[in-house]
Amino acid sequence: MADPLFSICVYCGSKSGDDPAFAESAQQVGQWIAQHGGQLVYGGGRNGLMGIVADATLAAGGRVVGVIPRALVENEWAHTGCTELHVVETMHDRKRMMAERADAFIALPGGIGTFEEFYEVWTWRQLGYHNKPIGLLNLNGFYDPMLAFLSSVVKHQFIGPWQMDLIQSDNDADKLLPSLIQAAGMPTPFLSQSI
Repeated sequence: MADPLFSICVYCGSKSGDDPAFAESAQQVGQWIAQHGGQLVYGGGRNGLMGIVADATLAAGGRVVGVIPRALVENEWAHTGCTELHVVETMHDRKRMMAERADAFIALPGGIGTFEEFYEVWTWRQLGYHNKPIGLLNLNGFYDPMLAFLSSVVKHQFIGPWQMDLIQSDNDADKLLPSLIQAAGMPTPFLSQSI
């Protein structure tokens, strides 16, 4: 297997949610990463959207790097089919390793863990701890309420428009993923291609 052209860290739910489009999108993202020579970096789980994106990447011939805390391995949530599965001690270790291994970040639909990971990597970006692009896959308006709330936070002057500009948001993975890779400065011979 050739070295990956880029690595994308995907944050997403350990459940599949109530809309079949969520699972379809996770599969699309995994396929896109593999088909364009990339590597998936994610939380190492086998359930929900996490398992779907990992399985889709692997099935399409891509590399998958999973990072999972030991406590979740012991609860049998680890995806043992990952190309690399790193077992770490804490959630902090997990998030740090995922961030270090990624060239860009994308959040799919998910729950508290997905939100927390997204907000943390966004916080790190606005503080200058990294300069990697961050995307929200706003599938079927999933993130519309959050984006509306963040617009209200800007209105109340707790964050500035420049901080909002650090996030790329789109409802189409086939548009958002190439945009993130281009913003990361990675090779982009595939920008005119679709899945």
